[in-house]
Amino acid sequence: MRLTYLFDPLCGWCYGAGPVLEKLAARHTVALELLPTGLFAGRGAGRMDAQFAEYAWSNDQRIAKLTGQRFTDAYRTRILGAGGAFDSTAASLGLTAVHVTEPDRELTALKELQLARYVHGQDIVSAAGVSEVLRSAGFAEAAERMLARDPLLVEAYGRRIQTAQALMRRHGLSGVPALLAGDGTDQRPLPGNVLYQPIDGLLAQLGAS
Repeated sequence: MRLTYLFDPLCGWCYGAGPVLEKLAARHTVALELLPTGLFAGRGAGRMDAQFAEYAWSNDQRIAKLTGQRFTDAYRTRILGAGGAFDSTAASLGLTAVHVTEPDRELTALKELQLARYVHGQDIVSAAGVSEVLRSAGFAEAAERMLARDPLLVEAYGRRIQTAQALMRRHGLSGVPALLAGDGTDQRPLPGNVLYQPIDGLLAQLGAS
């Protein structure tokens, strides 16, 4: 079964979906493709002001309660409390660099970036911050290529964003995370809540159990 996962690396609900995604990716009957949507990049980027930080922390507590994922005081202080940009461009570019250099490890890279932000309170908004996280996690080539702003890498990033956004329009999706099953004309979106429930229900829907 081919699955396409639409996400943004700064999306807390996408972080919450991590445990189910890992279980899916571990199954030999599932081929999982990751596509960043650019939801919080470009015109979707913003600033982390006090009001937004309060809203984000409240939302994060709901995610933690539902999924068991951790949102630490380090994240609350160093990320939410520090202000600054809220822009997923660098993180999505870094993931594209992993996709180009080590495609089978992109989900691992996404997890490392999410843990860096939500658990360790590290910067994954700047290119330097993303590069440091990737390098520390063993993605040295990807880190180097993203810092160099390799034109081919930037082009690949643009194509992935465009593909993801086209899929969202095609299926009438307005937010992330989203999971699409199948390919081509047979592709269909799955209910969003399947990413926060025991995996057996999702596998039953896929006919893969």
